[in-house]
Amino acid sequence: MRYKLLGKSGLRVSEICLGTMTFGEEWGWGAGQDESRAMYDAFREAGGNFIDTANIYTNGTSETMLGEFMQGHRDSVVLATKFSNSGVMGDPNAGGNSRKAMMREVEASLKRLQTDYIDLYWLHIWDKLTPIDEVMRGFEDLVSSGKVLYVGISDAPAWYVARANTLAEWRGWSAFVGLQIEDSLIERTPEHELLPMAKELGLTVTPWSPLAGGILAGKYLNMESEDAKTGRYGSELMQGALAPEKDRKTRIAQEVVNIAGELGVSASQVALAWLRHKNASMIPIIGTRKLAQLQDNLASLDMNISDEQMNRLNDVSKIDSIFPHNFYEKDFVGKFVYGDVRHLIDA
Repeated sequence: MRYKLLGKSGLRVSEICLGTMTFGEEWGWGAGQDESRAMYDAFREAGGNFIDTANIYTNGTSETMLGEFMQGHRDSVVLATKFSNSGVMGDPNAGGNSRKAMMREVEASLKRLQTDYIDLYWLHIWDKLTPIDEVMRGFEDLVSSGKVLYVGISDAPAWYVARANTLAEWRGWSAFVGLQIEDSLIERTPEHELLPMAKELGLTVTPWSPLAGGILAGKYLNMESEDAKTGRYGSELMQGALAPEKDRKTRIAQEVVNIAGELGVSASQVALAWLRHKNASMIPIIGTRKLAQLQDNLASLDMNISDEQMNRLNDVSKIDSIFPHNFYEKDFVGKFVYGDVRHLIDA
């Protein structure tokens, strides 16, 4: 295991992050206590120190399990959890990004995790309501109190993240060091705005669902297989989430499987290797239900794919450019803006 600095900080984290949304069986497709403990131990033995959870995962069981698992070595773990989502229905202040929700949830998480501090506290999802200064001042208060050491943001538009960090830097508050977003061969739209923004601001990107919920592992190429029936998208409810652009998803998954066959590795390893080759600074979050899956995912760190195979994956998963980026690509724009001196924009 190698280690990287998390954003503009001195915090050293493993190049793979263990996602624990699967710790607990309350949502119908997770792992029990013993299997979760085996995955946790295997990740630690492999040198992993970066672990991600959230207040809502498996109705709080994920945090509770981690609280038990970390006993005796809490300080050697870089623990990340989140607030914003809530399982409490009927209370408009139970979730969201407000100071009230933030303070309420951090205390509940600390109790479940059996710790007095959180290394990295994520805003889980933008609520489109709370003023930016309320959010960033709330984070600063948590950092000043010692309950939180670093802050990050997940599932928010690029303009919001940029404005929030600019405000924090201007006022001398704690700024975001990480950005958590969905990014995979299936979901490449963050390449439009979010990834360039993260690079400019020095944020470490931690992609969630790098295997697109198992689609890129090839398990849903045959919906009648046992893996498909017992997987996340096996239920009738979740199959609806699989339906949009199903033909495109199938083409991508099949190409991943093809390349895996050429290399003698699993499809999951190919999909994770593609992320690492696309952006070496990324730290994928891997979440598995079984120890064997975790071990397979970790093996992706020791494999490489060729430029030709990368090109095939890029081609089958390519997305159309959007405005204003497609506007910049037009020849007449280059002529008018750069005097037709191409090297200025090629750089």
